Amino acid sequence: MNWILLIIGGFCEVGFAFCLGKAKDTSGSEMYSWYTGFLLMLCLSMGLLIKATQTLPIGTAYAVWTGIGAVGTVLIGILVFREPATFLRMLFLATLIGSIVGLKAVSH
Repeated sequence: MNWILLIIGGFCEVGFAFCLGKAKDTSGSEMYSWYTGFLLMLCLSMGLLIKATQTLPIGTAYAVWTGIGAVGTVLIGILVFREPATFLRMLFLATLIGSIVGLKAVSH
């Protein structure tokens, strides 16, 4: 169950990065709405990480949580914010995904 919470927390990390990117592109009350979403996603993400690390190894849990956030944020950047999807970016992203899966596979 805590692995599921950790994965959801990782997706919330992607959510707060997305909100931060959208806030940068707006102004006025819309900007503050995105910053509010950022804070909510941040609190939810951290709360889920805290809950998951009560039974999962901290090193593995943090690496997986951060990795999900990193991979998801890069994909959001490419798909939503039109960042470049170069060969090397995709290669290193695949390497990161492989590392996350490997850490999960070898943790107890």
